[in-house]
Amino acid sequence: MYKIRKGDDVLIKAGKDSGKRGTVLRVLPELDKLVVENVNVVKKHTKPNPQAGVPGGIVEKEMPIHVSNVMLYNPQSKKGDRVGFKTLKDGRKVRVFKSNDEVVDA
Repeated sequence: MYKIRKGDDVLIKAGKDSGKRGTVLRVLPELDKLVVENVNVVKKHTKPNPQAGVPGGIVEKEMPIHVSNVMLYNPQSKKGDRVGFKTLKDGRKVRVFKSNDEVVDA
């Protein structure tokens, strides 16, 4: 069970995009990286491929960012927050914010 999952709202805390907020689009667990919407955008030069119908040119694309450079966004405190795990009385394991013990997963 990972602390940050697809669809989570995260705050970037390091790198050229520090301070930005975005939604996690993909998680790459084998690399410990994630792709965040509108963060770490690079320009990629692509060759045209007429057989696949791909036009050439410069394409903007989101690249992965290391999981250590992001924090889960806490809407209560409006800041990035650390995440822990807690087991509920019914046996479910849920993520909780460390600052106020609020459950992340509904």
